Amino acid sequence: MDHISYVETLGMTETELGEHLRGVEAGVLALADGGEAYAVPVSFRYDDGRLLLRLTDDGDSEKLAFARATDSATFVAFGQDGTDSWSVLARGPLVELDDEETDALLAEPDPFGAVRVFDEAVTDIEIRVFELEAESLTGRRTAGVDAWRAVAGTGSE
Repeated sequence: MDHISYVETLGMTETELGEHLRGVEAGVLALADGGEAYAVPVSFRYDDGRLLLRLTDDGDSEKLAFARATDSATFVAFGQDGTDSWSVLARGPLVELDDEETDALLAEPDPFGAVRVFDEAVTDIEIRVFELEAESLTGRRTAGVDAWRAVAGTGSE
């Protein structure tokens, strides 16, 4: 398959994982209820090894129903800058923060960035914060041209 390009990727260190997760505000949360899957973009923040996800509830939230039914969720954050790209994958149970911790977190200025409102009235939205207790946290990033040459054995030019 000569017409397909390949890019070497490398695993990330714990420091790199944290840097990438602190550099973006949104990712995709994948949930499941029995044999039915549900994935949704969510705002998040990564602080002191904690992955906190902001979900909204308008009183009839499909994502909250799935979040509460899911035993082990998967969250992915990713980014690309030119030819450099990265992704971080976290897996584990979701635990809803209690009202006191949620209120303290939401008292900070824009702790998750702006809330995206679709067809709900702002007065009908309640913010819920969950922690994804990551049982696994892995990341991959592009190796860069010099690292790829070393892996491919072509040397530098």
